[in-house]
Amino acid sequence: MSIEVKNLLKEYGEQKAVNNISFKVGKAEIVGFLGPNGAGKSTTMKIITGYQQQTGGEAYVCGINVTEQPLEIKKKTGYLPELNALYHDMYVKEYLGFIAELHEVKSQKSEVGKVIELVGLGTESKKKIGQLSKGYRQRVGLAAALIHDPEVLILDEPTSGLDPNQIVEIREVIKKQGQIKTVLFSSHILQEVEAMCDRVIIIHKGNIVADDSLSVLQKTSDKQQSVTVEFKEKVEKEWLERIDGVTNVKNIQYSIFNIQCSNAEAVKTQVLQLVIDKNLNIVSLQSESQSLEEVFRALTNGG
Repeated sequence: MSIEVKNLLKEYGEQKAVNNISFKVGKAEIVGFLGPNGAGKSTTMKIITGYQQQTGGEAYVCGINVTEQPLEIKKKTGYLPELNALYHDMYVKEYLGFIAELHEVKSQKSEVGKVIELVGLGTESKKKIGQLSKGYRQRVGLAAALIHDPEVLILDEPTSGLDPNQIVEIREVIKKQGQIKTVLFSSHILQEVEAMCDRVIIIHKGNIVADDSLSVLQKTSDKQQSVTVEFKEKVEKEWLERIDGVTNVKNIQYSIFNIQCSNAEAVKTQVLQLVIDKNLNIVSLQSESQSLEEVFRALTNGG
């Protein structure tokens, strides 16, 4: 495993910012790390990258213990922190050359040129960092995280400050990197997580409350699911209301119904049985998964 966390604990006095959490992230996997403000996301990321010491438990990157070999971890990890600290008086190329030198990157000029092109900094590369917009400063931070071609990327709010067009561009960069690297990233833009990740870890008050594929989370959350069905002929609403697990039925149009339920797949099966029993004809039958936002709110807002 490229990232492995075992019973990780971080305490500030009596407060447990991270409460004995464990998870793994493999190579060529992009995992969204989500949670409300103060949930423990950034603290966990800082521990994994060796920038903060844990109170208990262990963290490994590429099989190396973070506490025992912090410098080796930094060689294998590209880290974009939430507060992207940059030298505003340095030019973009100058700064990236400085970071490349720290990592002892070979062919520094060539690698700086490559990473500038990769993150879309070409038009801004001759400016001082202090002259850049927040979005372009974020790109500089991402370029600095990528300059030494790390095996693992830890990205804390990587699309913060970007406009919609820039978000799409950076999303594609991260997805491409995720084909060959391990990527763990946090974001408050849940649509971005849905677009990039197959797996999501949700942390709340220092505890992991979910760790599964996005599709499974959307199906197994306790909140209501729905099924929309259209018939060719007139159907009595009461027939659908009698189906097990149905909580509400709305007649949207003459023969189109939206069925609120606790288990969409089970209800779809019963609707098909109803069709057979009543000799009906179906035009369409589909279930609607919850959005990641609905799942997130259910798990972190008293659900």
